[in-house]
Amino acid sequence: MRMLPALCLATLLTLPTAPLWAEAATDTPAAIPAPHITVATVQTRNLRDIVIASGLIGAVEQVQVAPLVEGQPIEALLADVGDLVTEGQVLARLSTSSLTLQKAQLTASLAAARAVIPQAQAQADEAQRVADRTQSLLAQGTSSQANADKANAAAIGAAQSLEAARANLALVEAQLANVELMLARTEVKAPVAGEITARSAQVGAIASAAMPMFSMIRDNALELRADVAEGDVLRLAPGQPVTLHLVGDTGPRKGTVRLVEPAIDTTTRMGRVRITIDDAAGVRPGMYAMAEVLVAERETAAAPITALGVAQGGQTALKVTGDTARLVAVTTGIRDAGFVEILTGLAPGDQIVAKAGAFVRDGDRITPVAAQE
Repeated sequence: MRMLPALCLATLLTLPTAPLWAEAATDTPAAIPAPHITVATVQTRNLRDIVIASGLIGAVEQVQVAPLVEGQPIEALLADVGDLVTEGQVLARLSTSSLTLQKAQLTASLAAARAVIPQAQAQADEAQRVADRTQSLLAQGTSSQANADKANAAAIGAAQSLEAARANLALVEAQLANVELMLARTEVKAPVAGEITARSAQVGAIASAAMPMFSMIRDNALELRADVAEGDVLRLAPGQPVTLHLVGDTGPRKGTVRLVEPAIDTTTRMGRVRITIDDAAGVRPGMYAMAEVLVAERETAAAPITALGVAQGGQTALKVTGDTARLVAVTTGIRDAGFVEILTGLAPGDQIVAKAGAFVRDGDRITPVAAQE
């Protein structure tokens, strides 16, 4: 029999008698730490409720200037596109040759008609005197009834001739006044003050009311006719302030909602709002513009939009109390720049899970980590 060395024998005598796995089984398992979740704080912020719209610049009132006298050649044009004109300013002149001739003819006819009046008056007076005298003789029995009837008929005829002469005089006076009015209207004048945007008249062309000679913007007043989503139309009202952004402009311009059109386009399902421009310097009809209509602005409790979720048809948030997340229902209002107004359910200072999709359920324990601003 082979003997073990003394060193090996000492080593065997010092080994533990219990198995190693038995000692490991007596250790208590370590607790699982709560997950680190980013939280945000409900704060008081200034939120602005804005409706976005876009469209083209146009005139508040487009005025068409047409000649009031037709059939006369255009003799001179005294205004052109881009001119700023005043109310009553002469824009063009029509030929007056034929109208001047008509006026001369009617002036002569007027003189003749006036000359007839005294003669017809004298005849009527004489016929009436004869009728009165004949009637007196008839009463004395020295004249016949036939003579009296004849005298009365002559008096009536003379009176009718006088009325016809007066009517003819009035007719000639009216015709002369009409020609004088037409002569005055050969000067085509601006009906309002403003800027001329188009001119279709040409020297030598025959003036016609069917074709306007000039187009102009009344008082040079421009507006934005912007299209608005159907769901936003009811939020707009006249008088609301607007910020306008024009292509190529150096900065925003101010405006005001003038009119919200009552109809919705059945094809595009868009409404239309008309916005006046406070300072229209450099603005041109037909330019494209974006508009931000300020519906409301207030200091209110606000939370990040990402913190809100949807449950059972309503909006919710996970409110953090200590190290526990609890689901609360909230109602919201204005949404602005990544934040949403909290009307009910939370108050300023409350902490909430910053992201609704962070796999945190109602009642879960978390380790809150403040979100970086």
